[in-house]
Parts: sequence; structure tokens; C-alpha cells
Amino acid sequence: MAQKACSLAHTKWMCKYHIVFTPKYRRKIIYNQIRADIGEILRKLCEYKGIEIIEGHLMPDHVHMLAAIPPKYSVASVMGYLKGKSSLMIFDRHANLKHKFGNRKLWAQGYYVSTVGLNEATIAKYIREQESRDIAEDKLSVKEYEDPFGGK
Repeated sequence: MAQKACSLAHTKWMCKYHIVFTPKYRRKIIYNQIRADIGEILRKLCEYKGIEIIEGHLMPDHVHMLAAIPPKYSVASVMGYLKGKSSLMIFDRHANLKHKFGNRKLWAQGYYVSTVGLNEATIAKYIREQESRDIAEDKLSVKEYEDPFGGK
């Protein structure tokens, strides 16, 4: 889908969005089997609505997606659908999460979205490489070995 317009009955469109959303309380729960299941569920839900996930990555405490959403859907309605349905499906597969989150609400209320425009390759690269950057930054020590104010 690199820079080509899609079409509906009377519309040519190229609407791509960078979307980020987090689990409730930004808990680091996206790992191992849960990570695989969340990825599968999000892909399946997007497929049902005709949404193409161009690039996606599941971090331990948030989800990054570069998605092409048809103009017949608003971003808000798509996010409500994805977060609501995926939450129910995840709790069905992983009942042990219910005691942490209660009320079957896995995702935090808000989300981040920006339009992609012609920067699709840049954003796709950012999503792909973010985890390796975060790991590298975590390995850097922030401990001061000398007093920055004393000059020793």
C-alpha cells in the first residue's frame, strides 16, 4: 500500500494514522502469550472492518500501529471498537487478568493519533526500531560517578 490510493464505491482515499494506546495504569502486561494474542486479536478486528495495519509493534506497556482507516469510519469510532472488542476477547482468553483490571477494561481511556501524510516510511521505521532503542537506552547507566558540581 505504499503511496497508492484505495477506493470505495465513490471515493479514492489514502488515510493513514499513527496510533498509540496503553493498558490501564500503563501496566507492563504485554509479553509472552498475551503479546501474541493481542497482536492476533487486533489484526483480526482490523480485518473485519477493512482496516489495514501497515506496521505495528507491541511494547510491554503500549501499542504502536500505523493503520490505513477507510474514511467511512472516524478514528474515534475505530479506537472505541478496537479497544472495546479486544479487551473482551483478551479477558476471555486470559481470565487471570480480571483481578488486576476489573470490569473487563484492559485499555486506558485515551489514545494518541496523528495523520501520516507523506512520512509513512519514517513512521514505519520508528515503530519497527523503537523497541531496540528503548533497550539500548535502558542499558545506559544514569549513575553519576563524580559530583557534577564539585568538579571531583
